[in-house]
Amino acid sequence: MSDRRLAVEAWESLFRAQHEIFERFASDFTHGPLHQGEYDVLLTVTRAPERTARLRDITSNLLISQPSVSRLVDRMVVRGLVTKCPDPNDGRGSLVTATEMGARTFREVALAHGRHIAERMSVLSNDELDQLVALTRKLREGQ
Repeated sequence: MSDRRLAVEAWESLFRAQHEIFERFASDFTHGPLHQGEYDVLLTVTRAPERTARLRDITSNLLISQPSVSRLVDRMVVRGLVTKCPDPNDGRGSLVTATEMGARTFREVALAHGRHIAERMSVLSNDELDQLVALTRKLREGQ
């Protein structure tokens, strides 16, 4: 069992770093063609086979409630970024597919956002980045 005080200090440090970095990246979405939530939806959808993901998979990747994700996706349908149709394998579910415009817009934003992420993370070596990935994965998996 780890030291409780050290565990709390590490958690607070991780939380503050995430919050501060997230605030710096928010400007990538302030005046661009996509809002942060739309980017997150398209990140999940464009990485899926045939640029199609189940709505429940999108919801599990976002940090907002299922009704909020549904409303966000519906707004994205209106904007022409995605399409939404019933999931033939799940009568209660939906499939969300990136349109050509949605995929193109995502790629444009992702290029700039990826550069900003790489710049910010450049304070870490490749070994440290590997360690960070391993540690955060371990925290998420609860091992």
